[in-house]
Parts: sequence; C-alpha cells; structure tokens
Amino acid sequence: MDLNTLRQFLVVARLEHLSRAADELRVAQPSLSRTIARLEGELGAPLFDRSGRLRLNDAGRIFRDHVERSLGELEAGRRAVAEATSEGLGTVRLASETFLTLAGPLAAYKRAHPSVEIELHWSSAEDMARHLRAQDVDLCVASQPIHADGLESARLFEEAVGVGVPLDHPLAGRTSVSIDELAGQPFITARKGHWIRRLLDRLFAARGGAPKIVCESDEPAAIAELISAGLGIGLVPAFARRSATRTPTAAWIAVDSPDCRRTVTLHWGAESHLSPAARLMRATIAGWDWSAGEPSTNTDEHG
Repeated sequence: MDLNTLRQFLVVARLEHLSRAADELRVAQPSLSRTIARLEGELGAPLFDRSGRLRLNDAGRIFRDHVERSLGELEAGRRAVAEATSEGLGTVRLASETFLTLAGPLAAYKRAHPSVEIELHWSSAEDMARHLRAQDVDLCVASQPIHADGLESARLFEEAVGVGVPLDHPLAGRTSVSIDELAGQPFITARKGHWIRRLLDRLFAARGGAPKIVCESDEPAAIAELISAGLGIGLVPAFARRSATRTPTAAWIAVDSPDCRRTVTLHWGAESHLSPAARLMRATIAGWDWSAGEPSTNTDEHG
C-alpha cells in the first residue's frame, strides 16, 4: 500500500469515475483499475459499488477519510521540517469561493509581512473539508455552511444579498422586491456549486419554482458587466455593492426574504499544524473590521 496507490485512490473516490480519474492522473484506465482492485484485495473489502455508476461505498468513505488525514499529516510533517530548517514565517495557503471579499485583509497582510509567500486557491465549499483534512490548504473562507467533522471556524460577518438590475430596468427604482416578482426574469449567475447559485436555486425552490437562467459564469466581474449591459439580473451581496465604483452602473435592490443572506466563515483543521504565516493570516482575517474595511486594533497572533 504505497503512497502513489493511496493518492490514486483519492482521485477515484473524488470523481467516482475511472476514465476521468485516469485522465486526471495521466495513467491508463486498465492500470488504474488494477491498482484499485489490488488495494481492495489488500484491505479485504470492496471500496466501491459497481452496479451501474461507480460509487464510493461505506467502507470506501471510511478509508477515504483516514487516507486524507494520513497524507495530510505527511504533508504537514514535510512543511514543519522545511520551516524548522529555514528562516522566516513560512507559506500560507488560503482557499475561498471568491477573493473579492478578502482583498482588504490580504493586502494588509502582505504589507505587514512582505516576505511571506501566499498561495490562493479557488475552491467550492463542498471541496473545502477535503482540502483541509488533506492539508492541501491551511485556511478556507466559505459563504455557505461546511458540514464536516474535524474543523474549527470563526464567523466573519453576515450580510444581505440583493438583486442587481440594469439602471433602465422596470424594477430599478424599487427599494425591495419579492422572489415571486423575480419569477421569469432572466438571471445571470454562477455555475452550480457556487454559493450564489445555491442561494438562488434555494430561494426559488422554496416557492416550488426555478429561476430562469440565461447565463452561467465563473467570473464575478463578468456577471456584473453583463447585468450592467442589460442582459439580465443577478444576486449581488451587499459587500460587492459597497466595493463597486462610485458611479453605479446597476441598481441594487433588497430582496424581501429573510433567507436571502450569506454568512461568511473562516475554517481550518482542528488538528492541523499551522505555520506561523498561517496563524498570522488567520488572526488578520478573523480580526478584520468588515464594516470599516480596515484591521481591528489587534490582529497579531503568535505561538
């Protein structure tokens, strides 16, 4: 049971598809199939259900969680040795669904610690627990709940999410709008899995409907530009509205629903070894004054 076998197993477990896993790993599919079969033989139990589509079974999920933690500890050990034999604070790896929210604290952190190497990784919330358990990243910032054991968290802020419409839209002069009034409107939104898409789908599903989506994009700036150009409307968090230029190119309208909100939370592994750089980053983000857009009085963390 070598490390390469375990890493290959994790890719198959994540994708639940042998050919896609083989493509990602750049190995032949028959070779990957034999690797998984040998692993199951060594463990004495199947890890996947093979009736129809390949599915990770209960034994596979148990083994996956242990493998993620084990490989994560090996990576943590490698990084700890690197930190012990080098000078400086080390490296910090941060994952988020969007970095617009984090621009302020990231800039302040880099000014205060210019020698620290910062790695930024985009991640969906559903993948964040896996990345933290495997110690692929040190910290994650999510705009939707992460339900997983072995994580610690700090709530950063909660805010309303409104709807952005072109300035010449019939709703542009309104101060609030209901979900029912938005039915049939063309929505420009993010792809499935992104928090803003999940919120949009959830708001309409609660009323037995579905939004009319005319464009999906992974680029928040592109979504904002397309809304301003009159091609549709879209959900926009209050933070993005405050961060926009002083000359508005779209109108922001409150949504008359208590569920149209997001809570932004910082997560890290409960038993993870955080480098001094990562601990300082955690303190900077957790201690940021989000309403003022500046550091709080004490954002340093040592030890």
